[in-house]
Amino acid sequence: MHLVCPNCNAINRVPDSRLTDHPVCGRCGADVAPAKPVPLNDSTLARFLEKTDAPVLVDFWADWCGPCKMYGPQFESLAANRRDIRFVKVDSDASPQASMRFGVRSIPTTILFQGGREVGRVSGALSAAQLNQWLDGQLNKG
Repeated sequence: MHLVCPNCNAINRVPDSRLTDHPVCGRCGADVAPAKPVPLNDSTLARFLEKTDAPVLVDFWADWCGPCKMYGPQFESLAANRRDIRFVKVDSDASPQASMRFGVRSIPTTILFQGGREVGRVSGALSAAQLNQWLDGQLNKG
């Protein structure tokens, strides 16, 4: 599986069986499969989505947003338990191009990507259990 390093943008090959072994980037030594969401921005999101083989779940949020603050810990909790997915946070205020590119009109908005393409989206704050159920439904579509 190819994983993009969230620190230096290098592409790393990681066997599926090693995802839970905390694989590190061959270039910079950063964790390429952290058990927490990684912050990305306008300049790093596109490459991460296009070159990461694993499904990528992106939370578009803003610091001033009350529902985003309630949702953040739920998103982080699920990231710690779902090692089969890469979790990303994008600050919509700091990354307006990414928000525009993906048509984010309200926050929080969570978008699931596979192979660089959007395969599902949900708006609003969910519990970790609700997000996990939604995610399973999206990943199990035929």
